[in-house]
Amino acid sequence: MAYRQCFKALLTRQFPTILTSNSHSLEPLTRLSLQSISHNFVPKFNPQLIQFSNFSTRSRPPNNPKFSDAKAEDEEGGGETSNDDDDDEEEYDEEESDIDGNEERQIGQASSSNIERAYSVEEKIKEAAEIGYRVIGPLESSDRVFKRYEPVFAVVQIGSHQFKVSNGDWIYTERLKYCEVNDKLILNKVLLLGSQNQTIIGRPLVPDAAVHAVVEEHALDAKVIIFKKKRRKNYRRTNGHRQELTRLRITDIQGIEKPEKPLGQKKKEKASGNMMEKIAVAA
Repeated sequence: MAYRQCFKALLTRQFPTILTSNSHSLEPLTRLSLQSISHNFVPKFNPQLIQFSNFSTRSRPPNNPKFSDAKAEDEEGGGETSNDDDDDEEEYDEEESDIDGNEERQIGQASSSNIERAYSVEEKIKEAAEIGYRVIGPLESSDRVFKRYEPVFAVVQIGSHQFKVSNGDWIYTERLKYCEVNDKLILNKVLLLGSQNQTIIGRPLVPDAAVHAVVEEHALDAKVIIFKKKRRKNYRRTNGHRQELTRLRITDIQGIEKPEKPLGQKKKEKASGNMMEKIAVAA
């Protein structure tokens, strides 16, 4: 019923002459054509009623009071909005250029990390000297580096580890760079030398002392399991690690006086002397 009353009020305003004396009936409306109704209901276009407003892409909506206040201030200042928009666009372009530059740097760093650096010969020698060794060259078939046991020992430092070695011993160290299997090395960080007759202690190194060695193999140590757990946090991590090692065979120790005869020969001579004395006493 309310809809009929609203429709009736609308018709009385638009078509006052078409309604009959019986206001409750809508029969005259059936005789109206669709063209007449559409022609009367379509509003007429008035270009003067349209107000054009220029808004930048970075401006706030016009209904915002802050925007209206800012607009009034800009109008009083004499059209500074265009300059602000230009500044904003310049800042945006600078930010984009900075982002592009950072991406290019990251790509360059990733590519450089994939490419191994080529070290010069001087850099290799310097780094090896800091670790505590020097590479002489490959072992040849004519070299007679392996000698009989001598009663001399030395304490050498390789990297951050110290080893007590003698002639003919072999040791495992961390993987040594810039050396291959069957290369001859000189271990130049000698901390102590000792024999039956004397002991030389370095401060911290012994001058003019060297320990010669040969690289026998590059190997991997036994696997070590690293297990981490945080209780009540559903956190468990299991990792494995195998340390790279280098096996060295000690061939010679230099820098200390060595006995002329090995201990075995002296013992044999003493034993034979005692036997001769016993035979003489018995006789």
